[in-house]
Amino acid sequence: MSNTFHTVTVEGAAEAYVLSRGKARYLSIAQAIRAIRTLMPTCKATNHELEEMLAAACVVHGVPVAFDAKTADGLEPRLHS
Repeated sequence: MSNTFHTVTVEGAAEAYVLSRGKARYLSIAQAIRAIRTLMPTCKATNHELEEMLAAACVVHGVPVAFDAKTADGLEPRLHS
């Protein structure tokens, strides 16, 4: 018997998170970033990079997305579908 472990990439984690939320009303970028950082505490991607990966996966899979992560410029959260 052999145990095989697969390496999880940040992109793969973002894609998996989006797919797991496919039936939800929308995907919260803030919650997704927290989930990925919990799963991958040594992730070197910035929050902005994670936001872009998640948004791209949402577009590909037709999942509405709430850009609700805090921004340095103080912009209000946005909801896009």
